[in-house]
Formats: sequence, C-alpha cells, structure tokens
Amino acid sequence: MSETMLDLKGLKCPLPVLKTRKALTRLSDGDQLIVLTTDPMAEIDIPHFCQENGHTLIEGERTEFGHRFRLSKGEKTGSP
Repeated sequence: MSETMLDLKGLKCPLPVLKTRKALTRLSDGDQLIVLTTDPMAEIDIPHFCQENGHTLIEGERTEFGHRFRLSKGEKTGSP
C-alpha cells in the first residue's frame, strides 16, 4: 500500500474532482490518496465522487485554508 499527496489548492470546481479521478487511475487498489483543496465545493464533491466510484473516504477535515481528504482507491475506476 502506498500513500500519495495531491495538492489541488487554488483550483475551482470541477477541477479538484477531475484531477482526483486522474490521480486515482495511477494507483493500485487499496493505495491511499491525500487531497488538499481550497474549493468550498470539494466538501460535497469529493465524498460524492468516492461514493459513486467505489472509493473509500477514510477521513475528510476542514483545515485553516480549505480541506484535507484521505481516500483509499477501490476496485472501480472511471465514470459510471
């Protein structure tokens, strides 16, 4: 299992979800991705993306400047 950091601070919707999706395609099942974002919509979009695409949202938290999400890649990748 590996852990990758993805800094998406400064990007606006829909870019954080699109770049998260792309980053997950390069990971193996069970690998973790930490996503940092300042987009307020990410609080809704990232958990929804995980639920719809078979990934696990391990944790999501607000930070001083945005959000930090820890995801675990599931088996299903790509659009439904």
